[in-house]
Amino acid sequence: MSITPFQALACPLDGKPLSWSDSVWRCSDGHSFDIAKQGYVNLLPVQQKRSHDPGDSKAMVAARQRFLNAGYYQPIAEAVSHAVLGHAEVQKADRLPFSCLDAGCGEGYYLRQLADAATNAQPLSLMGLDISKWAVLAAAKQDAKQAPLSSWVVGSNAHLPVQTGTLDSVLCMFGFPVVSEFARVLKTGGVLLQVEAGPNHLRELREIIYPTLKAERVSETVVPDGFIHHGSERVSYSIALNGSEEIADLLAMTPHLYRTSSEGRDRAAALEVLVVTVDVRIVMYMRI
Repeated sequence: MSITPFQALACPLDGKPLSWSDSVWRCSDGHSFDIAKQGYVNLLPVQQKRSHDPGDSKAMVAARQRFLNAGYYQPIAEAVSHAVLGHAEVQKADRLPFSCLDAGCGEGYYLRQLADAATNAQPLSLMGLDISKWAVLAAAKQDAKQAPLSSWVVGSNAHLPVQTGTLDSVLCMFGFPVVSEFARVLKTGGVLLQVEAGPNHLRELREIIYPTLKAERVSETVVPDGFIHHGSERVSYSIALNGSEEIADLLAMTPHLYRTSSEGRDRAAALEVLVVTVDVRIVMYMRI
């Protein structure tokens, strides 16, 4: 595995390229952003925040970290890594580093899995971005336990602090896609990979916490402007959660934690065993 520093950052205030020197990122207009001692940089200016502490809370990030590190979503990570690295092999006969942004990286699980799956034959340049400072801090701390694998940035998908036309790949894992921004930062021929919940995803949990389930709407894939459909894959399997803590971690890392009622959360908290379906769709679009 060969990891190179991610260099294509842009100033969140004026969009100009950032350059790194003495643990500071600077643009030509004099805006500067310090690299924190934990190894990340905050590129989310106050005017781009909708709240004082946006994104996932510290408790939600910790729950996701425990759940993912237990390996329950390993098949998803493997499928995503296989898709990204397969595209990298096609695109990078010139041996230049293949750049990949995880937009909404959380605590960095999928980028770490991608780095682990890569071989020395394919140099990578990786960046994880999330609007939650707690998520990025957790990602940077885990990364620091080994040789740093990625660049970690606090930022917004709505205003990606990335130079235009510089990325080979963008991941959006159960996140909030801003397709216009993804199209801007991708090179021609670059790929956007989205992981979306399928109709049966966590169905057994949803049946417990909600009085009734809404009928699933069947819709055709809508290809975003500036892209062509480049392939799809479905990943579906069952997992067995043992103990109320594992079940609580799963609920805490999903939007269902806030969508359900207190009664629904109480029903989930009373469980000691839960067999639940994981059902996701991986869709790849190519920038044209």
